[in-house]
Amino acid sequence: MFSINTDYIKDHDNPEPYLRQIAEAGFSHIHWVHHWKGDFLYSRSEIDQIGRWLKEYGLKLNDLHATEGREKFWLSTEEYARLAGVELVKNRLDMTAVLGGDAIVLHVQPDGRDDNPQSYFWDRLQRSMDSLLPYAQERGVRIAFENLWPINHETLKQLLARYSPDEVGICYDPGHGNIVGNGLDFLEEVKDRLIVLHINDNDGSGDQHKLIFSATVDWARMAQLVATSSYNNKPLGMEVVMRNMGIDDAPTFLAQALETCARFSKMATDIQSI
Repeated sequence: MFSINTDYIKDHDNPEPYLRQIAEAGFSHIHWVHHWKGDFLYSRSEIDQIGRWLKEYGLKLNDLHATEGREKFWLSTEEYARLAGVELVKNRLDMTAVLGGDAIVLHVQPDGRDDNPQSYFWDRLQRSMDSLLPYAQERGVRIAFENLWPINHETLKQLLARYSPDEVGICYDPGHGNIVGNGLDFLEEVKDRLIVLHINDNDGSGDQHKLIFSATVDWARMAQLVATSSYNNKPLGMEVVMRNMGIDDAPTFLAQALETCARFSKMATDIQSI
């Protein structure tokens, strides 16, 4: 069983054609990434229609990339905007629960991208999490914070220390880790909190979201870490885009995505069987 992001071509407009192509390629699960950046709120009618499409195409929701609002932002310095951002994240928690996923992904970027944030940053985060965590737990959904760049490893480690594994985990993106350069060292430290994967590749120069094995991520070490992590009993999840692979045909791109994910999965399962 393998999962791929819904925005492999774009992250807006009618998602039905992309869901159909994902199913036809042989994927079993999706990582919902549509409208991941912005203030878009999903209505119940839209969520229900997405659920009908998933059922029609035999797909399941693996997890969901919650939105980083432009005006409604859960870490905003403006209190009204912070509260609106909390409501936006709750919208994605509702959507994840209704569609059967187990986690949402959030970005946490300290002010000024300082990896040793000031107390006022933690105050805003704490107030938002005090509202979000009970809401998430009532719905059986965990919150996964993603590794970003410039480096936010220390911030994430402090976050993990504040909350239990039942509440909060890590979404690891090996492409982001490759840009930073020591991402896999970070993953080794926190692999017991890994609950979401954004598997993709790049050459270290930018966030290219290429297919596995197409650039310079150390996939042998990545497989070792995933195989010995808390990420289990869950389909491997990719976050890749077609435009950076020089492929114009979606079925061809998706076929290659599935094949490379299966190869990586075998690397990890071979390690687990030793």
